[in-house]
Amino acid sequence: MILQKQRAVIGMIDGFGADYLEASPMPVMKTMIGEGLFKKVSAVFPTVTNTNNVSICCGAWPKEHGITGNSYFDEATGEADYMESADFIRVPTILELAADRGIASALLTCKEKTIHLMAKGANIALAAENPPAEFIDRFGKPPHIYSREINYWLWKVAIDILKRRKDVRLVYVHTTDYPMHTWSPKEAESKEHLATLDTLLGEAQEAAPDAAFMITADHGMNYKKRCWDLTKACRDRGLELRFALSAEKDRYVKHHRTFGGCAWVWLKSPRDEGKAFDTIYSLEGVEQVLTRSKAADRFHLMPERIGELVVLGDSDTVFGEMDTAKEVLDPRYRSHGSLHESEVPLLIFNHAVELPSPDRFEANLDLTRLSFGR
Repeated sequence: MILQKQRAVIGMIDGFGADYLEASPMPVMKTMIGEGLFKKVSAVFPTVTNTNNVSICCGAWPKEHGITGNSYFDEATGEADYMESADFIRVPTILELAADRGIASALLTCKEKTIHLMAKGANIALAAENPPAEFIDRFGKPPHIYSREINYWLWKVAIDILKRRKDVRLVYVHTTDYPMHTWSPKEAESKEHLATLDTLLGEAQEAAPDAAFMITADHGMNYKKRCWDLTKACRDRGLELRFALSAEKDRYVKHHRTFGGCAWVWLKSPRDEGKAFDTIYSLEGVEQVLTRSKAADRFHLMPERIGELVVLGDSDTVFGEMDTAKEVLDPRYRSHGSLHESEVPLLIFNHAVELPSPDRFEANLDLTRLSFGR
């Protein structure tokens, strides 16, 4: 286990698809890539933050930890809600494992929902969206959650902890993907954002030259052309669904308007399954429709926490709740959730323990699963 030998910094860079790395110079990170273990790996499906963040922090698949999306539907009560409580997680996170071994840790995130999900076991838990007064006094008021600058503020806190708190042996840093929703990899604003993060990563390395640096992402990002409200689209075609839910839906509506490339569908009756397949497949941009059991097996999901049907969009298509059955999206609209946002980087640099061979690292969750000795 890395923490028995050295400090570790885990950077979960939200929305940092492999194309962002390739389009930006990022000299610090690319030096680390040249000297460390690096691979392009697959994100966990659905490619949404909560599912992947918890998979990375637990080193486990959703079928084990239980987080299958940003939201869920309670079949017993008929109510939908956000999946952002630690009560949903069924296995210990690495923060909890560290605490059990007497190792101090810090969870630093831009998004407050991550604190609700993953802060258990952490000695320091900070959401830049709503930080404790002591951090405002020390670092100033953080920028707005819908900005790229909030990521810089967060990394400055991480650097300070690495400098001043050498007793904290695990620092988990989770940024926001608002910049990726807003700018494509080749746009100047995106390159400025990643150049600044790269500089801050260099400062973190200087502050903790003894530490292992472990970087990955939860998903990539793509332009999307169309959105379907599956409830309304099916109703227009003579089929009433019980419920349809975008796995992407969370509180950060300016990012994505709650639309994502994967949707869960619940039927009014099992007899509707055949018609539902035919109806949903007839919609432009629907790439696959899977039964609950097939989707759970293929994507390592907990079956009772996904829909009876799982709908996957192509690279241009998302699903969500709207006033109309279909909307042609703004040309600058960017989101994720489908299989087309799966390719992400995985980097481990300056590790003092022998790691498995690179070919064993296949998914982003292997960053911790293969490095922390669960």
